[in-house]
Amino acid sequence: MAEHTHPPSRAKMSTDTRELHDAVDDAIRRDRKPFLHPDGQSIQLDLLGSAPMIAWQEEKARLSFLAEDCWSHLPTTYARYGSESTRALVSAIEKLEHASAAIAVDSGMGAAALLFDVLFEPGTHAVVVQASYNKTKAYLKRLAERLGGSIDLVPEGSLAHIESAITEATRFVFVETYSNPLTRAVDVEKLVAIVSRAKERSPRIVSIVDNTIATPWAPNTPLLELGVDYVVASGTKAMDGRDRNLWGYIASNRIREMNEVMDLVAMRGGILDWRRSQSIVTALDEARARFERRCRNASAVASFLAGHGQISEVHHPSLPEHPDADVIATHYSLPGSLLSFRLDGADEDTTRHFCDVLVMTRVPRYALSFDGLVTKVNHHRSVSEYWATEDEARVLGIDKLVRLGVGLEAADDLIACLDWALRSYPDVSDEDVIRWQNERRRELNLEPE
Repeated sequence: MAEHTHPPSRAKMSTDTRELHDAVDDAIRRDRKPFLHPDGQSIQLDLLGSAPMIAWQEEKARLSFLAEDCWSHLPTTYARYGSESTRALVSAIEKLEHASAAIAVDSGMGAAALLFDVLFEPGTHAVVVQASYNKTKAYLKRLAERLGGSIDLVPEGSLAHIESAITEATRFVFVETYSNPLTRAVDVEKLVAIVSRAKERSPRIVSIVDNTIATPWAPNTPLLELGVDYVVASGTKAMDGRDRNLWGYIASNRIREMNEVMDLVAMRGGILDWRRSQSIVTALDEARARFERRCRNASAVASFLAGHGQISEVHHPSLPEHPDADVIATHYSLPGSLLSFRLDGADEDTTRHFCDVLVMTRVPRYALSFDGLVTKVNHHRSVSEYWATEDEARVLGIDKLVRLGVGLEAADDLIACLDWALRSYPDVSDEDVIRWQNERRRELNLEPE
């Protein structure tokens, strides 16, 4: 370059400017990645000029047009489209789900909503298992109202109801591998066969399976290999397994629609940030072992409850009397950590009171979700279907139900806590519960309510 075209020398610049950019350059040399922070990963990269961005845009357009690959695989340019850690997590999900494309977003509900937004068009009809997550059903009902579509809610555990509900306008069928909280199990092979037959009168119909509770580790054959079109899941549960990271994902081999999902993410956000992605990927190898341990614990607890005289019903895939026992034995190798049960003769208030007494053991904690480190208990009606009428709750099968998300404690200790609560809850008053809660807050240095 001619003398007058040389840029200003950084050495002659202010200390602030020099130290900042020297530190960033040192980090790039150290990590061999052009992040824009001295400590490492950042939401943007130093592209060094326009050529890499133009190449990125051209490749994105090519992938979108030809549907050869999902553009979630593209190199990092800006974190709303993905990061180095996001791409590592996407790769791990694809391996687990045997998928050619995956998208990691900031919650399981966010993943489902993104997919619904792509698939649900004006006049769309969807078939949804009635026991699906209440926010899933609420979101689909809202879409149907706004777009002039319709939804049929069908009983869980009945593939015949699913098949009979399919019409020429049906765009998708939505089920869960293990349902929450009754843990019904779907025969995925039969579901795929039903959807395949339906294509004669509804050519665009696809299957969506929520695999949150079963996880990729429970099905004997990966769901996408069986012919499922889309898998969605809340990674917040077992895939993280520590109550630390809120996230979800979509996995599929349908590249064109997955690119449409990525377009939505690019427009409105929702991609998983690099910090959570890095945290999840780092601990993913341990997540399976934690899940398997919770499954063993849950099986032991379910067996104890099933043999207890004060329990009228227990719902867990490990039990031989489970209504889907044959399906589970054929298609699933792990039963999951979630179970639910009913106290014999208890009404809704008594069931809620039992849950409050159980947490007085200071081992099960009263909390909303499952698949964390500790065991969690809740009165399901209060948590998930609080505004449902008694008749609605009864139809859904979630009335008078205790939900237990089993953790990593020793199974014998959990059984001891349950045994004490079952023996003691009739003699513990509501005032005793309130007194204990206040004492517990003081013990934990929490503000009194």
